[in-house]
Order: sequence, then C-alpha cells, then structure tokens
Amino acid sequence: MMSTKNGFLAIVLLASILGSSAQNDAPNLVIVYTDEHNFRTIGAYRELLSKEHSELWGDGVVVDTPNLDRLAHEGSLFTSFYTVAPLCTPSRASFMTGLYPKATGAWLNHNAMDPDMKTWAHILKQKKGYHTGYVGKWHLNGNEKPGWNSGKKFGFTENKWQYNRGHWKFFDDDPVNGPTAYEWTEESEAKFKDTMDKNFATDFLMDRGIEVIDNALKQDLPFAVMISIPDPHSPNIVRPPYNTMYDHFQYKVPFTGKVALEKNPALPGWSSMTVDIEDSDEVISELENNDVRHHYYSQIYGMVKLIDDNVGKLLDHLEAKGVDKNTIVVFTSDHGDQLGEHAKQNKGRPYETSAGVPMILRWPNGVQKGKVINTAYSSIDFAPTILSMLGVQFPGVAMHGIDASEEIMAPNTDKNANSKTQTRFITDSAKSKWATAVRDDYKLTLSPSEPWLFDLKADPHEIYNVYGNSSYASIIEDMQGELYDTMFQHKFPLLSDEPVSFFNQPACWDSRNQISDWKKRVCAELTDPHFSPGCQWRKIYEQCPVACKRCCEDSTGNILINGQLKTCDTVADSCSNAKVRNFCPMTCDACASGFGREDEDDNGEEADDDERFLL
Repeated sequence: MMSTKNGFLAIVLLASILGSSAQNDAPNLVIVYTDEHNFRTIGAYRELLSKEHSELWGDGVVVDTPNLDRLAHEGSLFTSFYTVAPLCTPSRASFMTGLYPKATGAWLNHNAMDPDMKTWAHILKQKKGYHTGYVGKWHLNGNEKPGWNSGKKFGFTENKWQYNRGHWKFFDDDPVNGPTAYEWTEESEAKFKDTMDKNFATDFLMDRGIEVIDNALKQDLPFAVMISIPDPHSPNIVRPPYNTMYDHFQYKVPFTGKVALEKNPALPGWSSMTVDIEDSDEVISELENNDVRHHYYSQIYGMVKLIDDNVGKLLDHLEAKGVDKNTIVVFTSDHGDQLGEHAKQNKGRPYETSAGVPMILRWPNGVQKGKVINTAYSSIDFAPTILSMLGVQFPGVAMHGIDASEEIMAPNTDKNANSKTQTRFITDSAKSKWATAVRDDYKLTLSPSEPWLFDLKADPHEIYNVYGNSSYASIIEDMQGELYDTMFQHKFPLLSDEPVSFFNQPACWDSRNQISDWKKRVCAELTDPHFSPGCQWRKIYEQCPVACKRCCEDSTGNILINGQLKTCDTVADSCSNAKVRNFCPMTCDACASGFGREDEDDNGEEADDDERFLL
C-alpha cells in the first residue's frame, strides 16, 4: 500500500504533468512583421492578380517568394487587409492595442505610446501564462534611437533585442556595450564581411526570434513572439548575394505612374505632385533609363528575397521542434510601399499598395489551408482576432477592432464564401489630408479637396473617380455616413485638425485631368490670358466651368467646417475661406469676383516633402 507521503507526492507530480500538458495544448504565436512592404512583391498575392496588375514593373520582373507562398497555401491570405494609418508609429500602436491611433498617444511618427496601454502580449502573459518576446523595431518609445529595450515592456517577457527606431543594417552583441546597431558604412561592411549571414539585420533578428522560441520550449511554455524586421524599408541596401540577384531587371514606370504624370486622369488632391504635364514624356523616359532607380528597385527586391529565405528558416525550425502544427504564424507589415504606382514612392496615402498590406496566417491545427479572405479588415482588428483565436477573453480591456476569428476558422467552402460587406477605416495621421472608408469593392476618401470614390472591382488600378456618378449614390451615402461617424468618434485628424473639407462634391468644379480636346493643357491654365480663349469651346468649358466662369451655383449636400457638417444656408460667417466660397459661391457673393482653384494652390494641398515620387 502507498504511504501517505508518497501518495501526496504522486498527486503533486500528476497535477504538474497535467498542468504542463494543458499549457502545451495552448497554441503558439509567431508574428513576422516587415516595414514598408508592397504586397505585389509576394508570389501568393500575384497568383490572385492578372499579369497586368501583378507585373507592374515589367514582364517577368518579379521576386520568387516560395516560403511566403507556402505559408499562404497552407493557411489563409487576406486580399483586403489595411493598416489603420499608413505611417510607422500609429500603425504599430494600433496593431499592438486594437485601438485607433489617437487613443494610443502614438498617432504621429516618433510619438511615444501611452504607458498605460494594454497590448495583446500583456493579455496573453497575464491570462494564459505565455512566454512573450519582441525582437526588432518597435517605434513606440518616442525619439530614442536606437533605444534598446528601454521604457515599459508592454507585456513582453523577453525584449533584449527590441530597439525603438532606425533602419540599421547590422547588429551584434558587443562584449562591452551589449546590443549594438550599425548603419551600412565602409567600416561596418569590413567588420562583418565574413559574418554577414549572421549579423545582417534580417538574419540577425530572425535568429534572435528563434532563440526566444527555444527559450519558451525549454520552459515548456506556450510562446508568443513578434519578430519585427526593418526591411524592405529604405535605405535600400542588402547583403550579398541578394544585392546583385535582381540587377539584370529593367524596372518600368508602372501604368498608374505614367497616367498620373500625364494627368490622364490626374491624381486626387490628396496625392498631388508638382511635375509639369508638358514634361511627362521626358520624365518617364528619364526614369526608365535611370541606373540609380534600377539599383534602388533591385535592392528592394533583394531585401524581399532575403526576408522570404528567413521565413523559410523559421518554418523549418518550427517543424524540427515539432510545434509547427500548433503554432499560428502571421506575416504582415506596418504599411505598404507604392514603388512608383500613381507616381509616388513609399506610404502615406490610401492607395492599395500604400494602406493595403500583406496579411498571411497559417495554423495547421485550426485554419483550413488555401483560404482566401476578401472581407476588409484593418490592423486594429488584429489584437481582438488573435486573442479570440487563442481562446483568451479580455473583459475590461477596451478595443476598437473587430474579431475576425470566426471567418478565419470557418470551413472553407467556396471562394465567394469568404467575402462579406464590411467597412473599415483608414486615417492620415501625418498631415490631416484625408480619411478613408474601404470595403473589398469600394473605397471612399474625404479630404480638403473633392471627395473620391474608387470602384475597386471595375477599376483595380484606382485611377477613376466615380463619386459624381449617380449609380453609386446609395454606396456613397452608406460609406460616407459610416466614415463621418468613425471620424467623429475616434478623433481622426481630418475632422479634428483640418478647418474645412468637402464632404460632398461642389456643384461647380473643374476637372484635374488633362483637357480632353487640348493635349498637355489643364483647366488651371485657362485663367492665363494666353489660354483663356479656349473657353469658347463647349467641350472645354464643360470640363472647366470654374476657370471659364460658366458656373456659379451653391452646392447641395454638406461641407465640413471645424468638424461640423454644414450646408450653404449656414456658412455665411465662414465665407472668408476659399473652400467655402467654392462650395457656396452665391451665398458668399463670390460669383462676380471669381472663385476656384486660383484662390489656393491646389485647394490648399501642400506639395509632398519628398519629391522623389518615382525615385
């Protein structure tokens, strides 16, 4: 017969074993988070696009990404996943907390996130005992640079290799100084010449992330690890042999870039540029024959290829450790990179490859493979979704995002089953230029200039504004109402910081496009006496009624003034503003004196600080 003492020890041992088993049953989580990543550089996304939309930079000018493709084929891929703000800091804050940027304190680049913010890592650690780790770029601790593992941990057990900001190219663990970051210089290139595959940023951070996973496995704990890679953001330098893999390509200007430069059709006011239409052919030719630009793109492609190889290393390691089936692997980015689409580089606009980001999720034990989700979601939806997938409740923790877990984990039936009408919202945090409502089929943008609606199915290039088309009236009404409510509730900068914006289109409005019957000319030029005689022609004055002084009527609908919707009946005290005069010229007695774009340069839109547009 077992003694009382031995019986007690057996019970304790059994409880320990059962507790350990329960912990091991908890799904693990690994997030690979890149910086400024165009989803068209990923093969799994190109598979869903026509060649016209997947090979924008030339026939066959693509990066092969077999590991990311494998991740998508074995899991789910989102075609309409957006960052809540296409800018590093606010996007990251929302991803971590499930809140809109203004609620986190980190709504501008280099703002510090409020110290009382609860992240999904906090909740996983506190509720389920997860071993949490963060490796790589954080960008939520203010101006610190690099700012190693400083400030609050925000729920991460291991953060030795978390740094605040900067796009460093090498890292090492210096015996004297500890974690150390290096830019690419002659000195650092020489220092790491023989160990680039160990010390180059992407390789180094992935290896440290794998170490955090192994640390959790040694303790028999479920893990949640985020590996934040600073590439393929500039500076556009990658280590050998990736730095020469794509030198042989000639990178064309994308179709939408050519259209924008030719203003046929022109860009919206929230994406304006200063290139003269008469120079468009020359600019396009110079860009397509520019060796610096070709090198720039070849390095971006090389960075993507290196990221893909490191994702392969991660997947192989999880498989070798026997935890691949019960580990959720997420691949996404903080924002996109237009890479010359719409004649722009980088982020900051609501276009698909600026605000749209890759989102791939694999979980063999929980998500059917090969699933394509077309429903629109955004980065504020990540936190509530991943917590729900991991079976974690979070009462008392406020989140603005919605839970997508039901759609992700539902059995895959047919392609159209994973698409529902759902509106998500995007804000310009940097310059208060715009706010956007988006579904998988339409995208509505409000700004200080005219409202803009893209029909994403009919116009996947995003070049035609169909806002004035009466057949879209009900869609506009629904999305506009949802957007205004969200802007008001969550303090979008366009509503709180911009004095006047057009909520509806003015009755009198000149097209921004090249004049259809007058090549290389636009409406704004008709105020010049040299070109004003063109206004005698019907096709010209119909396209340019303001410049030709053929229209003067108050607009129906609303204009946003200091965050309030107003009609022309209630704006008399605001007529000193040029936009108000444009919207209500009769009320403001502006017809005789003239009104329109000449009152403000491009409706008050500032030129971009970065005028490299395609370079």
